[in-house]
Amino acid sequence: MSKVVAGLRQGAAFLVVGAIGFVVDAGTYNLLVFWGGGFSLSEGVLYHSPLVAKIIAIVVATVVTYFGNKWWTYSHRKSGSPVREYLLYAIVNVVAILLQLGCLGFSRYVLDLSSPLADNISATVIGQTMAVVFRYWAYSKFVFTGSSASDEQHARSAATPH
Repeated sequence: MSKVVAGLRQGAAFLVVGAIGFVVDAGTYNLLVFWGGGFSLSEGVLYHSPLVAKIIAIVVATVVTYFGNKWWTYSHRKSGSPVREYLLYAIVNVVAILLQLGCLGFSRYVLDLSSPLADNISATVIGQTMAVVFRYWAYSKFVFTGSSASDEQHARSAATPH
């Protein structure tokens, strides 16, 4: 039962961190692409470069979510090598970025849709949903793989003769 509770806690923490990343990603993208100053939507500084804007937005959100996941979602797992962890985190996020950019690129350049609604549905809703599912699996499988304190405690008690 405790594994179920721990899994639910980890999943909930991941979703909260992801929601914060979602707001950072969507907010940064929309500011770069659709905010021309003032209180109205227009052509932003990167309106004609939506993929560049999306890369910037994802990178900013990735930094935020790395620390959220490291210090909260996976805080119970000990880190072996920080360099290994950072490198794998970056690789996982490059794949996730490609998923999001693929959705945005398909919408913009194949379907010829360029409205704020179309961009946000393709990149931020569809692309980010695909990326979140991939990230959750990949972070647990490849990035934050250190043993938890409870795993070590179980191993010690199993090794101790009774």
